[in-house]
Amino acid sequence: MATIDNEKQLKIVMATVFETTVDEITENASPDTIEKWDSLHHMTLVLALEETFGIELTEDQTIEILNYKLIKLVLHEHGVKFD
Repeated sequence: MATIDNEKQLKIVMATVFETTVDEITENASPDTIEKWDSLHHMTLVLALEETFGIELTEDQTIEILNYKLIKLVLHEHGVKFD
């Protein structure tokens, strides 16, 4: 069975949390581009990222992840590799 790369996995997690399609999750994804990205969905995203990638975000990181690029940066800080 093939494993899903981390980039694809991140997009799947975000699409699931924000009730949209993977195609809608782009490099520019943010609360400005995703209608359902509100405070409740943001906290759901934090929990989903922690569970999916086996990490624990700090309070600062939880606040910091306000777009796709910042999420990737924080995940990278936790050792999650992206191609």
